[in-house]
Amino acid sequence: MTSMDAWLAPLPLVAILRGLRPGEALDVGRALLDAGFRVLEVPLNSPEPCESIRRLADAFGDRALVGAGTVLDPARVREVAAAGGRLVVMPHADAGVIRAAKQAGLYCVPGVATPTEAFAALGAGADALKLFPAEQASPAVLRAWRAVLPAGTRVLPVGGITPDGMAPWLAAGAAGFGIGSSLYAPGRAAGDVAARARAFADAWRRHLASKGTAP
Repeated sequence: MTSMDAWLAPLPLVAILRGLRPGEALDVGRALLDAGFRVLEVPLNSPEPCESIRRLADAFGDRALVGAGTVLDPARVREVAAAGGRLVVMPHADAGVIRAAKQAGLYCVPGVATPTEAFAALGAGADALKLFPAEQASPAVLRAWRAVLPAGTRVLPVGGITPDGMAPWLAAGAAGFGIGSSLYAPGRAAGDVAARARAFADAWRRHLASKGTAP
């Protein structure tokens, strides 16, 4: 299986499509891919989430890592896999869900809010960590985590992230972000999502340029 790093490397931003409906999935997915996004997450508290995942995976599975968010128990992991999803994202660090995801051959990004949760999640097999909610933490907290987490651990803050607010987190060692309502909200037109997606992608490219690593 391709490393999750390969999906995050082009643009390490996860599109969190909470509230997405199957009928709009392809238009929204296409808008995101055109802006450079390569990781698409449909939270399971959306309408018919597995149908949206199925449509996105069928249409874009060769170009994007498609999966589910808000996965709360191991049984839902099986539903995500059956729909063609390859990613499980969680708001918590339940080791049973992490193990179920890994046993099913899926990537898993659990939510953590403390170093104890972070190390437990990594021990259970997490591929990356979701610092959630980011509003509860700060770049200073992440910097302290980076001093003790294993080298190479990807930590993605999620919650309240905007294009203009990314820089302090990146300076503290964030490896990317999960982007929710600043990017997509129920009923938001695909054109609006596209414009917002480009703003996030441009902010990431400015970060690379400031480091002298722009492509």
